[in-house]
Amino acid sequence: MKDHRIADLMASSGVKFGTSGARGLVSAMTDQVCYAYTSAFLSALESDFSGVVLGHDLRPSSPTLAAACAAAIRDAGREVHYCGALPTPALALDAASLRLPALVVTGSHIPFDRNGIKFYRAEGEISKEDEEAILKAFVKLPAEINIAPLPAIDLTAREAYVRRYVNYFGVCALAGMRLAAYEHSSVARDVLREILEALGAEVISLGRTDTFVPIDTEAVRPEDVAQAKRWAAEHQFDAILSTDGDSDRPLLGDESGNWLRGDVVGILCARYLQAETVVTPVSSNTALEKSGWFKSVVRTRIGSPYVIAGMANGKGVVVGYEANGGFLLGTDVERVGRRLSALPTRDAVLPMVALLCMARERGQRLSDLLHDLPKRFTASDRLQAFSTEHSQELLVRLPEDTAYAAELLAPASGGIVAVDCTDGFRASFANGDIVHLRPSGNAPELRCYAESDSQQKAERLCAACLARIPKNQ
Repeated sequence: MKDHRIADLMASSGVKFGTSGARGLVSAMTDQVCYAYTSAFLSALESDFSGVVLGHDLRPSSPTLAAACAAAIRDAGREVHYCGALPTPALALDAASLRLPALVVTGSHIPFDRNGIKFYRAEGEISKEDEEAILKAFVKLPAEINIAPLPAIDLTAREAYVRRYVNYFGVCALAGMRLAAYEHSSVARDVLREILEALGAEVISLGRTDTFVPIDTEAVRPEDVAQAKRWAAEHQFDAILSTDGDSDRPLLGDESGNWLRGDVVGILCARYLQAETVVTPVSSNTALEKSGWFKSVVRTRIGSPYVIAGMANGKGVVVGYEANGGFLLGTDVERVGRRLSALPTRDAVLPMVALLCMARERGQRLSDLLHDLPKRFTASDRLQAFSTEHSQELLVRLPEDTAYAAELLAPASGGIVAVDCTDGFRASFANGDIVHLRPSGNAPELRCYAESDSQQKAERLCAACLARIPKNQ
């Protein structure tokens, strides 16, 4: 065996930590790289443990990568608790209940030619400090890795995930509702149907495919926008539900097939759960503060590790969410005598079911829930194949030249009145508009977030800003 430093493997392979685990091209995620990352993760854990929870999404490459991770787990003298293809939050819940660490092979929403690995301690997602420990680790790689077939699937995690929501919301919570499930290649496509039907809903399955579809809940594809509206006209449902690839980010649409923004879903879910402290990144809609519904609001950098860190000192019922809609439950919550245990990792099911229950309890349509919110609207999109180096060059210049920044981001919005560099470059303008540029932590992309007093203005701001971005900084 030969010692290898993870930082060196990261540099040579291009498989790097982003905002949510290690990510890279499938071609770069060799058996050796997956084995090394797994070994480094296990060595970074200070507590003793008997096994590791292992699961993956429905990407074509995921089972192969999971088998390499399983080899490293076995060679470390640990048992593999293999849960198969299952939502990331379901695997995190199982790991917490067993007091074991977990590995999830998933690239989330990024294209199918890429993949990744998410790491969980028994307490939840690893921190940025844990990432640093992994990168500094030295691991021994065998000359030949013994890749064995994955074990039989343990269904315990799936069953517990279903019970979590049925026990909390109740078997009649969604009775009488007609719901569409846009299944595509979401790893939750079967378990989501099971949960919704157990809650009393009628479920229509739509758009199921064996070809991986990279659903990004912050930048919904135009074809998915159009398709949802066609389906609404054809099937006359109360709502349409979907998720990204590993099902930790919701995609919820109303009765007309209009997709709700993830940060709006987050605000409404927090209200339904009667949260007192709400933690969210700087990119989320400012309707959160303007609503006046919460005692404390904490803003963080973008990425669930930062949201989790921000929840640590919250008071009362503590929740977090991201602009992509992923919802984190920082404390246990109770409702009509039922308890929902904390799950401080992104989840897609909780926010979607919470909003459906809110609408049903009020006797309203899903779209009616939006009427309670301050009139602030957001839009987001991205420039793909835009190198991180080019993004960084741009973000160095913008704070130094605010006149240039105003002309680039929103020349008709009245000039910049405030700048926030917590994560990227976020500029507030004299007329109330906000434009925020930030490089993706998972892929060579530059993301733009815009906020204004109408949806159309927010979308125009976002599109126009991206169109002005120099492509060869």
